Amino acid sequence: MPIVRNVSRAVSQLLQSSACGCGVSIVPVRCIGISPRQVASDASFHSVSFSESDHPRVLITGGLGQLGVGLAKLLRKRFGKNNVILSDIRKPADHVFYSGPFIYSDILDYKNLREIVVNNRITWLFHYSALLSAVGEANVPLARAVNITGLHNVLDIAAEHNLRLFVPSTIGAFGPTSPRDPTPDLCIQRPRTIYGVSKVHAELMGEYYHYRYGLDFRCLRYPGIISADSQPGGGTTDYAVQIFHDAIKTGKFECNLKPDTRLPMMYIDDCLKATLEVMEAPAEALSMRTYNISAMSFTPEELAQEVQKHVPELQVTYNVDAVRQAIADSWPMNFDDSNARRDWGWKHDYDLPELVSTMFSFLGSDSRIAQAN
Repeated sequence: MPIVRNVSRAVSQLLQSSACGCGVSIVPVRCIGISPRQVASDASFHSVSFSESDHPRVLITGGLGQLGVGLAKLLRKRFGKNNVILSDIRKPADHVFYSGPFIYSDILDYKNLREIVVNNRITWLFHYSALLSAVGEANVPLARAVNITGLHNVLDIAAEHNLRLFVPSTIGAFGPTSPRDPTPDLCIQRPRTIYGVSKVHAELMGEYYHYRYGLDFRCLRYPGIISADSQPGGGTTDYAVQIFHDAIKTGKFECNLKPDTRLPMMYIDDCLKATLEVMEAPAEALSMRTYNISAMSFTPEELAQEVQKHVPELQVTYNVDAVRQAIADSWPMNFDDSNARRDWGWKHDYDLPELVSTMFSFLGSDSRIAQAN
């Protein structure tokens, strides 16, 4: 199988340079059976004994991306350090490695992923491995492999081992024919990016597995997520993170979207809070498997004006990237998240002024150093 090995090697090299934290290897297709996946008869695993507790045993895939490390920190405070395992194919930074359990996990290696679930008695799985919108458009075959084939592996393992599974979706799951202002939970979805297509696929497959196999599948459509402790990872909304880094380092920011491009956004603490809340919500409270969640909606111009209250000398220019702009123009301007607020009590904490102040409170020391220089 020299061709397969060469493809696998090439894909792995590509992933090492991406920000998604997802690994790829070529694996044989297995037949869907009652469990729902037929397991190879020669599969062998060793057992590890853990003390019983009321806390879930958690695995986070793609854990070195924007959300995984923060989610692990939140869950470890809630459920105990050793009950939450972070995984990725990349080498973690020292502070991540020593903060709690970390394990190598390639989401396209079905047998390895299944062994991790069995050996560590996983009960909750957060599946964050994905290529984001702009990166996905630059490498569609890789995005298809990571975002769709990897999802199939996770769904089968979660159904077989009765896991509670969380898979994030996105504003990118909607398209130019969807209502944009506001966008409801249930409406036409015809995205025009491989990222969006893969997320619609994830929503529908998760709902299907819920009704077909009883899988406890839960999903939130995230808006653009803004955080102080991560670098932009190839998403269309990443300008809203980049502006803070550029304001601090150079005092100049070049935006790749038009100044009046309105998109829903959220501070990372609200995002992580919503994720934990929907996972802890009683099953009988959930009227659907996938929910919109929202906090605020703003344009690059509105964000820049708020940032300039903290860094008045910031110079903002616009050099529109046609690919990203086309993606943004097909996405919602505002999310209708009334179902999440009604069913399980979702409520955000951060609006735009609080978001900007919080970002600069985290980055303030760096800002003062930059200004002194």
